[in-house]
Amino acid sequence: MAQPEEVTAGFAEEIGIEWIDLDPDGARARIPVEKRHLQPFGIVHGGVYATLAESLCSAATHHAVRADGMVAMGQANDTTFLRPVSAGTINATATARHRGRTTWVWDVELSDDQGRVCALSRMTIAVRPQR
Repeated sequence: MAQPEEVTAGFAEEIGIEWIDLDPDGARARIPVEKRHLQPFGIVHGGVYATLAESLCSAATHHAVRADGMVAMGQANDTTFLRPVSAGTINATATARHRGRTTWVWDVELSDDQGRVCALSRMTIAVRPQR
C-alpha cells in the first residue's frame, strides 16, 4: 500500500519501519530486528516498541484526517513490555478505539514471529489543523 511520504519518513524510516496498512480498523507495520535495535543485553530496546506503536498510530490517523486539512501527532504513549524479542520481526497491529475531533485513541498489539504478544500500547494521537 503506497503511503504519503511525509508520514512514513523521518525517524520511522531511520529505524526501519515497514508499512503494511494504514487502515484505522487494523493498521499494520513491522520492524525487522537488527543489531541497532538491541540493548546491551541482546533484547530489543523498549523504545523500539514505543516508536513503532506511535509511528503507526500517528501515520494511520494522519492518513484518515489529512483530507480535512488536519495533521496528527503523538500526545501520549503507554507501552507495557510482556516478553523480550532478540531476533526476527516485531509486528504491530493497531485498532482505533476512539476517533474524536481533536484526539484519537488506539490500542496496539506488538508481537513476535510466533504470534506471541510481546508488548501492548495505548496511544493517544492529537489531531490539529495543518498550518
